[in-house]
Amino acid sequence: MASWLEQLQRELAGRGLAVASIPGKGRGLIATRTFFPGDVILNQEPYASTPNKILVGSSCDHCFTSGNLRKCSMCQVTWYCSTNCQKEEWKLHQLECRAMAALTEDRKKMLTPTIRLMVRLVLKRKLQNEKVIPSSSIDNYNLVDALESHIWKVDENHLVLYAQMANLVSLILPLIELDLKEIAHTFSKFACNAHTICDPELRPLGTGLYPVISIINHSCVPNAVLIFDGRTAYVRALQPIGKNEEVSISYIETAAVTKKRHNDLKQYFFTCSCPRCVKGSEEDALLEGFRCKNQTCDGFLLPDSGKKAYTCQKCSVSRDEEEIQKMRSEILQLSDKASSFLSSGNKAEAGSVYKTIEQLEQNLYHAFSTTLLHTCETLLKIYMELQDWRTALAYCRLTVPVYERVYPPFHPMIGLQFYTCGKLEWLLECTEDALKSLTRATDILKVTHGTKSQFMKELFGKLEEARAEVSFRISSRHGHDE
Repeated sequence: MASWLEQLQRELAGRGLAVASIPGKGRGLIATRTFFPGDVILNQEPYASTPNKILVGSSCDHCFTSGNLRKCSMCQVTWYCSTNCQKEEWKLHQLECRAMAALTEDRKKMLTPTIRLMVRLVLKRKLQNEKVIPSSSIDNYNLVDALESHIWKVDENHLVLYAQMANLVSLILPLIELDLKEIAHTFSKFACNAHTICDPELRPLGTGLYPVISIINHSCVPNAVLIFDGRTAYVRALQPIGKNEEVSISYIETAAVTKKRHNDLKQYFFTCSCPRCVKGSEEDALLEGFRCKNQTCDGFLLPDSGKKAYTCQKCSVSRDEEEIQKMRSEILQLSDKASSFLSSGNKAEAGSVYKTIEQLEQNLYHAFSTTLLHTCETLLKIYMELQDWRTALAYCRLTVPVYERVYPPFHPMIGLQFYTCGKLEWLLECTEDALKSLTRATDILKVTHGTKSQFMKELFGKLEEARAEVSFRISSRHGHDE
């Protein structure tokens, strides 16, 4: 009988893929045929998954939708949107339900998503071993077992935490004989292999373990993207991927300087050496750098080792370090004030303070600075919540050029931002602008999200509506001219 790895390789071969040893990286996934932008490279259901908010019923435990949820009457923990979803989960949930129903209310409060993910993983493994539920070449515990844990690199505090979590799992599942050391190792695997399940607009819904997708390595300039439809994970090509080329996705937010990206990657226990990280310095100077004092210059500043100043790399005009630090200090104080207003729910005052911060940052930072970008994103969110659509649109438009600078051309963040612009423009009856934005959104998101999801169907509907309205207005104008 073929080994699990041979079975996996056969399955992947049918999809134009292969697991290979990548120099300096370990395992990776390579293409054995050409993939074009928008092609589904790989899709997988999770070996185990759980919503983020367990006790409050944020989404269905099976399909991760958020409507018409009903709580399991026995365990009072699990939520389903329909009888069908409950039936699909029943063989697994039957065991989980009994275990959780026996917990005290205090113990139920200790059911974090990570603990629940482990409980479900243990139960699924048991049911697959007993042939109660089927396994397959891309859905079996051997794939989980083969994941890297990096346990020897984990600090003592985390080792203690994993041991405590393993003990808690044993208390939840007292009738199952568990290897606590193995459970602790698996928690370490979660830390560097589990994926955040997001909705189509990239808002976190839950956590899932996708052991085949976990084979795909990271790049800060990925050639593929991971998108979810419900809890099904899809890896789609962002650009042409040739035969024998490695498939890569991004594990982290890539709109950041090299130092920040490398810091975010520490949990995965490697240092990225992709072309973007190797090149580094000039892009970093733009993303975190200060702007030239000369208002007509679009250059960026770098520290001048010969004096306490920053010098423009384009026109050589310098800015005094003391002046820069004074402005940064003022921005920091205002940021604390704005955060306080946000925490208290005073969005109008928070928006006013953030606008002042934005003005200061425009004088201090380069136009492509991620600091300025995050301020604009915050203002967009505030004015969306205040339903000040015109101001929200202004900030949405400000973010787009920066997104286009920091992300690859076909990136969901760019597409989603154009979609937001389009919806706001439509609301404000800027119909022709809405059509342009929705067209751009569609061109990008049909590559990253495909064309079949409900989310994309709604986008296509809005695009057709905008086209029809623009066509009607043009024909009406021609009629008046005649």
